[in-house]
Amino acid sequence: MTETSTVGIVGLGAMGLGMAASAVRAGFRSLGFDLSPERSAQARAEGVEPVDDLAQVFAADRVVFSLPTARDVEGVIDRVAGVLEGRSRIVVIDTSTSEPAVSRALAARLAAMGHGFLDAPVSGGPAGAAKGALTMMIGGSAADLADARPVIEALSGRAIHVGDSGAGNVAKLVNNLLCAAHMLTTAEGLRLAEAAGIPAQSVLEVLNAASGRSMLSEVHFPSWVMNGAFDSGFTMALMQKDVRLARQLAEECDARLPLTEKAAQLWADAPYRGGDDFTRMGDFRAK
Repeated sequence: MTETSTVGIVGLGAMGLGMAASAVRAGFRSLGFDLSPERSAQARAEGVEPVDDLAQVFAADRVVFSLPTARDVEGVIDRVAGVLEGRSRIVVIDTSTSEPAVSRALAARLAAMGHGFLDAPVSGGPAGAAKGALTMMIGGSAADLADARPVIEALSGRAIHVGDSGAGNVAKLVNNLLCAAHMLTTAEGLRLAEAAGIPAQSVLEVLNAASGRSMLSEVHFPSWVMNGAFDSGFTMALMQKDVRLARQLAEECDARLPLTEKAAQLWADAPYRGGDDFTRMGDFRAK
């Protein structure tokens, strides 16, 4: 990285703002775009330079997307296609959780323009984004990964090159499917403990010292469920989307996943609003 290296961030939400701030701390000049004036103001306070025009972000050396859906990512590429056609090579790092097929199509589209594309969904939540400690699951070419490596190192504590385009999103959907399932099974285990007259907290301590533990039992339940906080920063709507995409991927691959079917149905039928925190599904006290 040189002193003038610039990174552009499209989407300054809970994840994007943290990543933009981490890039600033790593020495990058960071250009940020978001539709919300409030998010842009928060970004400025973190040393990020907000821009009003989406095309200005693509003046950067590399660009990071942090957007809710594949449709949003495609929409950005559509809007700046003219800009991309006329500029030197750039690598887009898409940290959104998307459909693998969409990532492959975007990679091919950008390659035809002379640019690179990495699907690089992340795990670690807003706290990991703010600390530059995310786990990145990366799909794309080794050459594009090498080009984007300085930015990826600024944003992540660990980055795993899973394979070609789309592979990062396959890994992320598998990860979030298991996360969603672990939330349900851990809640049911604790509900069983209390029904049998044993405090859930005592049994959770056993789980976390034994083979029943998971990231959910070790981090999510102590941090956001047991205390009733339910404020991890990841919404029901986002987890429901990821579970739905995992289910669709299973259908496309003709993979028989009976537990996935049940988990997906439970998440689809959840009695919570889309803006509620996804950790509410771990509320073992709920009837």
